[in-house]
Amino acid sequence: MANHDRNKKILLDLAKHPDNSQCADCGAPDPDWASYKLGVFLCLNCSGTHRNLSTISRVKSIRLDFWDDELVEFMRANGNAVARDLFEKAVPPFYYRPQQQDCAVLREQWIRAKYERQEFTGEIQQPYASGVFEGMLWKKGKDNGQFLKRRFILSDRDFTLRYFTSDGPTKGPKAVISIETLNATFQPEKIGHGHGLQITYLQDDHTRNLFVYHESGQEIVNWFNAIRAARLAYLKTAFPTASDSELMPWITRSYLKEGYMEKTGPMQREPFKKRWFILDSQERKLLYFKTQLDAMELGAVFIGTENHGYSVRESEPRGARGNRWKCGVTVETPDRQFVFMCEQERDQREWVEAFRQVISKPMLPQDYNTEAKLRRKR
Repeated sequence: MANHDRNKKILLDLAKHPDNSQCADCGAPDPDWASYKLGVFLCLNCSGTHRNLSTISRVKSIRLDFWDDELVEFMRANGNAVARDLFEKAVPPFYYRPQQQDCAVLREQWIRAKYERQEFTGEIQQPYASGVFEGMLWKKGKDNGQFLKRRFILSDRDFTLRYFTSDGPTKGPKAVISIETLNATFQPEKIGHGHGLQITYLQDDHTRNLFVYHESGQEIVNWFNAIRAARLAYLKTAFPTASDSELMPWITRSYLKEGYMEKTGPMQREPFKKRWFILDSQERKLLYFKTQLDAMELGAVFIGTENHGYSVRESEPRGARGNRWKCGVTVETPDRQFVFMCEQERDQREWVEAFRQVISKPMLPQDYNTEAKLRRKR
């Protein structure tokens, strides 16, 4: 008969091994669940997805469940490193590996791609890696706010993303978007759908947004990785001497901070207006929109370094009108002072910390061009 306490100790010791000390799927620290069919150690969230893969994975709690001797020996003989060698043998460099903080659809589809569909065994090229990817997505209309089905075609042959208002491409595209400035990030809460994806690009030096989703989690994650594949192909063309590891951070990116603040004008006597702000750390831009689902920015502020005259601090409004919120954030730039108001002190602290993260980063050569363009726009 199995010794419960002995087996529990063995499993806990195995989970502390460097290969097993992070969740096999999302990297969360100190996993306390395990799949005894796959031999991997998992966090609680990822174990939930494994429960839905009952034909290929079965999970138990390391601490709470009873383990037979043979299952413990199976875990000892396998582990996360062995599973990685088998199930992640040929993950494309552009394929996004979700982390603990990523949305549910990204984590679920990564798990299903590895174990259920076995996409990374290297035997079959996946459609998102073919160079051309097309299909139907639900897209939010710019004016009426309704989501309508639109056909999208992504191609790394001419580095474009096109979408069409009719079912076929015979009438020509509604828009042709260059991959050069394209970004994609999952925004399920903002879009109001678990598979919501925000696609951002520059048009005439202004940031534009497309908000899309697909009913299928697999399909929307395939779109995301197809965009990443096309972006990597473009970056390799633009920077032929750069390595994949150097280009990875530039394929797609999440934004450092988003949320509503109130904004006043340059004289700081104008009424405060509520705006949706996005802080893009990579591009060193603070973008603002009327609402969180606007198609085009109202404006952008470049955030440089302290050596170039940029700083941030908590503040209180003086002489301004119309502000309902009382927690101020003041951003100094070489040209002017920007005053924003947050609803809560927590928001105020988070915004100040986010600005300081950007200000502390050294500027890259391309940042000076971005700064010059934004200053000309104002």
